Amino acid sequence: MNPQFPLYIVSKSRADSRLTSKSLEDMGIPYHIVIEGQQYDDYAAVINPKKILVLDKSYQRDYDTFDDLGDTKSKGPGAARNFAWDHSMDRGYEWHWVMDDNIRWFFRLNKNVIARLYDGTGFKCMEDFVLRYENVGMAGPNYQMFCPRKSPDIKALIMNTRIYSCNLIRNSLPFRWRGRYNEDTDISLRVLKAGWCTIQFNAFLQGKVPTQTVKGGNTEDFYDREGTLNKTRMIVAMHPDVTKPVWKFSRVHHSVDYSQFKNHKLIKKDPAQVYTPVDNYGLVLRSINE
Repeated sequence: MNPQFPLYIVSKSRADSRLTSKSLEDMGIPYHIVIEGQQYDDYAAVINPKKILVLDKSYQRDYDTFDDLGDTKSKGPGAARNFAWDHSMDRGYEWHWVMDDNIRWFFRLNKNVIARLYDGTGFKCMEDFVLRYENVGMAGPNYQMFCPRKSPDIKALIMNTRIYSCNLIRNSLPFRWRGRYNEDTDISLRVLKAGWCTIQFNAFLQGKVPTQTVKGGNTEDFYDREGTLNKTRMIVAMHPDVTKPVWKFSRVHHSVDYSQFKNHKLIKKDPAQVYTPVDNYGLVLRSINE
């Protein structure tokens, strides 16, 4: 199966690595990749041009960076994310996926086995689950690194927390991405503060590579030059009620208290509907040697 909603990758200076693009190509999943115009030739040399969307510069010009630095440095990927959001709405979709460009693979976690996905069925499963409810604003798979294979306390999903790097977004939300940094934390918090639910899936995972390990993107624009202090300061300024600076992962980082959102409950579209036996959507566990 393939997802029913469009998938977008936002990418900059990663035509050579293009990890997410390669992964989706291997899985046979249709997608668009949003890039800046000056890098079109680099990407068109390795990706079908029909899949490439050139970012409208007005999105960068009008983007809310949440600071007063203007065009003195990169505005980050938020403008491209907003472009993808509007592009999906113009095509008549009610939801869309938007992804970072440094996700190596996607996985299913089931019965202590983390198995690589070789088609788009996992995305279809997440979509179908979300569509059961009327009050989910955003969802997505957790990072593989945060779900050790034999941890006894891992549940199939986590409610009302941040959604990073691979986001399934309800198009009717009254928000857009903002902030030069930490735009994913910011939009997660704004969705939750508005009373919506978020769903982070552990049953499906993304193999995002660690921050600052792939050239291009935010690594080149920000972190190689200035570290992570500025991004931490920005999210604390955006949400001082639930965020604070901390030291972890050998760098300055931010800590977010999501506990105030724990009482957000999912509301079924059809309260009478009962979901019985487990549907594996035709997924089959096979050895790579088969």
